[in-house]
Amino acid sequence: MYINDIHILYYVGAAFLGGIIGYLVCWCNERLPEYKKVFSKEILQKEKRPEANFAIMIVNALMYVALLYFCGLKSNWIGNLPLIKYAVLTPMLLSALVIDYRLQIIPNRLNLTMFEIGLIFTFLYGIININMGMNMLLGGIAGAGIFLVITLLGGLIAGKEAMGFGDVKLMGALGLYFGLSNIIAISVLSFLIGAIASIVLIATKIKKTDEYIPFGPFIVISTFIVIFVPFGLLVNILLKIFTLGMYK
Repeated sequence: MYINDIHILYYVGAAFLGGIIGYLVCWCNERLPEYKKVFSKEILQKEKRPEANFAIMIVNALMYVALLYFCGLKSNWIGNLPLIKYAVLTPMLLSALVIDYRLQIIPNRLNLTMFEIGLIFTFLYGIININMGMNMLLGGIAGAGIFLVITLLGGLIAGKEAMGFGDVKLMGALGLYFGLSNIIAISVLSFLIGAIASIVLIATKIKKTDEYIPFGPFIVISTFIVIFVPFGLLVNILLKIFTLGMYK
């Protein structure tokens, strides 16, 4: 049986791999905030292993299946580069979402790992097409730059950080994966989703008006939307939202 020209066994394998890596995300969520090594012999010691968070494991498994479906499976490594890139990025994004939601921080080690791997993919794309490599470098600069300006302006105007520097580093790293146009789309989406979610949280009294709301989860959700929604369709939707439906 084939789905999107891919045998169903590949989807089963993707789900299994996603579940296993999802458990590693649980391990990272416990280790990274405490500045402990992720690759440690302690993972082999049953009494030190974290409890499996089946929600994270299932989400990561489903994400891997979705990535396989949307990216497809090609006959060469160049064609599979988007699938590999997003498969590597997804568990790190889930870890950033969970840690920031729980503790209001995005560990430097996590951001740095995303940045380092992003540089590798930028180099690989640069070998294929120098313009693609340059576009990804510009994405990294733009992603960090946009959020750095907002953070600094927020500090000057409100007297406090509009968002944490972890968000700035996260956007800089993500720019290396998505390039200039997509990182701008992620930025716009994250502010839109963040504004809507904040209004709902405050209106329902889940959060107080002066209470800090972590921005990392909005960035992660926006990133997943950009991965799965075609860029042209996404731009049309955003234009209709910001022009109140007047754009055609």
